[in-house]
Amino acid sequence: MQAQLQKIEQLANKLKTLSQERITEVEDFIDFLVQRDKNQNITQFAMRASQSSLDAIWDNADDSEYDWL
Repeated sequence: MQAQLQKIEQLANKLKTLSQERITEVEDFIDFLVQRDKNQNITQFAMRASQSSLDAIWDNADDSEYDWL
């Protein structure tokens, strides 16, 4: 936790040296990263939620030959 706080402080010090235009770019990039993480979480949730339904379709004797491909 302490290392993370130190890293945040280092980043804040670097931000202080940037122009307002660059700070806006950094903020946009941070927003992009946050949204990407949210999207990945939603995708993983959807995959887990549908897994049991799909198992019933894919896990059958007729299609077992394809398991080795």
